[in-house]
Amino acid sequence: MTSTVVVRAPAKINLFLGCGERREDGFHELTTIYQAVSLYDELAAQPGAGDVTIEVRGDGARAVPDDDDNLAVRAARLLAAHAGVPADVHFVLDKGIPVAGGMAGGSADAAAALVACDALWGTGIPRGVLLELAAELGSDVPFSLHGGTALGTGRGEHLTEVLGHGQYHWVLALADGGLSTPSVYAELDRMRAVGGLHPWGSAERVMSALRAGDAAALGTALSNDLQPAALRLRPELRRTLEAGRELGAVGAVVSGSGPTVAFLVSTGAQAIDLAAALAGMGVCRTVRRAHGPVPGARIRD
Repeated sequence: MTSTVVVRAPAKINLFLGCGERREDGFHELTTIYQAVSLYDELAAQPGAGDVTIEVRGDGARAVPDDDDNLAVRAARLLAAHAGVPADVHFVLDKGIPVAGGMAGGSADAAAALVACDALWGTGIPRGVLLELAAELGSDVPFSLHGGTALGTGRGEHLTEVLGHGQYHWVLALADGGLSTPSVYAELDRMRAVGGLHPWGSAERVMSALRAGDAAALGTALSNDLQPAALRLRPELRRTLEAGRELGAVGAVVSGSGPTVAFLVSTGAQAIDLAAALAGMGVCRTVRRAHGPVPGARIRD
């Protein structure tokens, strides 16, 4: 049993998000293509004082619960129950992924907690079992463990690795405040009921672009069925999307349920230029650059 384990877990972008009808269990049937990108939360785990506790630092820390509503805390309790060991750990969480930003920050924290506690407690849980536990915690948590690029089905928890070529350069426009994922799905359902809004886009176009390693083709194929609902709830995101396109991004999409907007560019130099231009225009709270794909939750070297 080691004294401290530090795990980094990446944010995700949905390159494609096709949303079906609402299921009997309350979830929507999804087909999505995830990509893990180099924007990270970092979770340090050390022996606790007989319980699971967490201290949250960094951007948006005040909006993150520090009790049993925190996904990292829930993950630790779930792993302890599965392994039959005491739930005894203190976490220090440094947030780098926007809170309620559509980039799976909470899911990343849960995945990091599973990896950290498995190492800290020496439980030796097989990776496949960790993925099963991750699916109990949330739809995006398995991908936060998996990383890379993957096709997600079901509610997003069933993963198939996507083989592609190349590295992709992203500029992420972070908004003021977050968006509630349930609220965005509810708005999508409402818009479909009253306006005949239908799913759009093609996962195959995204897969083809990834196989070819073609950033320009991927940019034109990016699509998200949740984007109209996110834009209805946060109309100012339209200007952010327009600004990035006008500045030369080869692709632009609301990430997941939003409100983060992800712009794809062809080179790292273009990412630097686009990030600087967006920051100067005042169309978002702040800007981050990232690349992908990157591995899922891992112990930091």
